[in-house]
Formats: sequence, C-alpha cells, structure tokens
Amino acid sequence: MKRRSLPVVTLLAATAALLLTACGSEADGSGGNDKIAGADTGSSSSATTPSASASDSVNRPAITLPEGVKDVFESWKTGDPAKDAVLADAARAQTAMNHAITEGETDTPGLTFYYEGKALTTSVKWVQKWLDTGLTYTGTTRYFAPKVELFDKKSAGVSFCADETMAYNKNRKTGKVDKTPATNDSYVLYNTRLEKNEQGIWQTTDGTSVRGSDTCVR
Repeated sequence: MKRRSLPVVTLLAATAALLLTACGSEADGSGGNDKIAGADTGSSSSATTPSASASDSVNRPAITLPEGVKDVFESWKTGDPAKDAVLADAARAQTAMNHAITEGETDTPGLTFYYEGKALTTSVKWVQKWLDTGLTYTGTTRYFAPKVELFDKKSAGVSFCADETMAYNKNRKTGKVDKTPATNDSYVLYNTRLEKNEQGIWQTTDGTSVRGSDTCVR
C-alpha cells in the first residue's frame, strides 16, 4: 500500500476487529483526508469484482482465498480503461495481501508480484506480525468508494475504504474465531501510490492508512 513512510501497524492479539491494514498509521477515529496526494479525486461506478480482461496477456499468479474468506469490491470500475486497469491491480494487491495472511507466508507469489519498494517491505513485515501473534482471519472484507487519479503514464494514486465489520480474527492453531462486536475501527481509509512496471502491472509501491476514518465509517 502507499502513503507516507509506511510505519507498520501493530497487531494486538486482543483486538476486537480484524486489522488488515498492512502499512501506514492508525488514527483515533477523528477523521481522515481521502484526497490522493497531489491529485484531484475521481469517481467510480458499477459494482464488480476486478478480474483480468481478455486483452490482458500478463501471466499473473493464481490467488485463491481459502473457504470462508472473501473480498468484495464495490463500484470498482469507472468506465475509463486506463483508470480501471489501475483499480484492478490495486484490488488484486489487497487480495494478495489477504492471501498471504491466510496462507501464513511472507513470500507468496502474489505479494511479490503486486507490491514493490516500501510497500513490499512493509507488507512482508505485516504478514509476519500476524504469524508472530498466531492469528489469521475469516469472513468478508468489503472494499468501497475507490477514487483513482493518473499522475502520468506510469504512476497513479488510489484511495478507497475497507469495511472489516464482517471479518474476524481467528486463532491459527485452535481455529477459534473472535467475534467481538465491530467498532468504527473496523473501517479503514487507504491512500496508495501505484507504479506501472515493464510487464504492465500496476504495483503498489507506497501508502498510508487511517483506521476509524470518518470518510469510511458507515
């Protein structure tokens, strides 16, 4: 994910709601700015789950979330092919992160494929945090209100919200699920930077996140 200098968010074993924030800093729920740094915000329309188009000839790694874990992307298309390509890879990056967490591996093909630079370093550390606490998760994460801005042909910014109210921490060994009631911290505002590599993949290279942002809380 993108944002500032990407300090890793601390995961606490006693956390009530799932903390999928891989990079950036947490907020106290006082609100956050969903404007992409250095850009005007765009709009999204139509509900869809991003998938590779027929014209996409890139050999992408197969990423399949385990039973009971689901990512839902709402209004993830703008109708602009260039912007939609960025959004699609931003979505794949999120699923790649969730896949790494559920697999309990810090070097999954998806993680190293969709993340680069600071974002990759932070993401690896974040997955390791889950492993260190003996946790994984189950349930559905909903991603909504995406905004995308093309800075130039090879760089872009994407902001979006995550709703983790239906996702729950799960003990990796015992399988026990923590269904503590959700709070405002179950909503996260992401603000990411993506850069297009030589393969044509929009990799997440940097980012920030704000947990409990007024922009996302429903």
